[in-house]
Amino acid sequence: MSKCPVQSTLKSIQIMSLSRRYNIIGFGLAIFLLTSCVGEERAPKAQASSQENLEQILLEQNQIEKIAGGFEFTEGPVWHPDGFLLFSDIPANIIYKWQPAEQNVEIFRQPSGNANGNTLDLLGRLVTAEHGNRRLSLTEQNGQISTLIDSYQGKRLNSPNDLTVKSDGSIYFTDPPYGIKSEQEELGFYGVYRLAPDGQLTLLADDFIRPNGIVLSTDETKLYVNDSEKGHIRVFEVKPEGTLGEGQIFAQLKPPSREGAADGMKIDVQGNIYSTGPGGVWIFAPNGDLLGIIETPEAPANLTWGDSDYKTLYITAKTSVYRIRLQVQGIN
Repeated sequence: MSKCPVQSTLKSIQIMSLSRRYNIIGFGLAIFLLTSCVGEERAPKAQASSQENLEQILLEQNQIEKIAGGFEFTEGPVWHPDGFLLFSDIPANIIYKWQPAEQNVEIFRQPSGNANGNTLDLLGRLVTAEHGNRRLSLTEQNGQISTLIDSYQGKRLNSPNDLTVKSDGSIYFTDPPYGIKSEQEELGFYGVYRLAPDGQLTLLADDFIRPNGIVLSTDETKLYVNDSEKGHIRVFEVKPEGTLGEGQIFAQLKPPSREGAADGMKIDVQGNIYSTGPGGVWIFAPNGDLLGIIETPEAPANLTWGDSDYKTLYITAKTSVYRIRLQVQGIN
């Protein structure tokens, strides 16, 4: 495990030490940089807008840690309430388990069906979006695995990518074609779905190019879905029966010359949206304003909240897994 101590670098900013408020000089963004450390990896950098900043989320002494590395492509992190992290390595066809006490990684499931996104249902069972098997699967507490859904109107799903569970037990998930070849596609579109507790599958939207990350608002009245190809997040009203109203653009994540794409998403108790994107983790206020970007050493793919108080952000990024301690509590 490698650690990068956080240092603050001031760029066109005057810091008022007593009030800890930023006075921005020049254009729009005040930069709160968590500067690079010695070696090949860079520590995260947070950019704060002139209207808002990350003062209530980040501390200057925060540090980003690489807790595991050497994987092929990490995805789908989820924190288990028993005190460990699960995450996928899609090409390796493995779901790994990382335990903070031992700080070691072990195989949780192999093969995993080329697992991508993971989450827990209301009973604490693992629900997985599997590329290889083109399905959502359920892993019981005893390890038994079953298929929740693998088709829509008699046609195979593309390759379920990411998912979130509502308090009524329904599962919302995205289905882009990342895990299959074009000749394997049967549906002809890339959808967002709702799987009801009774097993009924409802298509909610089919006008995405590459639907990917997905998360509900804190009160579950809104659903956020990002489109990796478009580089934006859309937000939808969630109707009482679970279907969606008309969507609109919530935020853009497409700056030039930065590696990464709009991918996994999570939310904190204040309603701020965290989305992996070009260069790091983008944090948006509930009104869509960009609060800042936590830069990561590698292009991130997904994230989850963990530890007993859910104030640690775990980030899967290419060949490694990172974490950073924050002030605000998250919701998985």
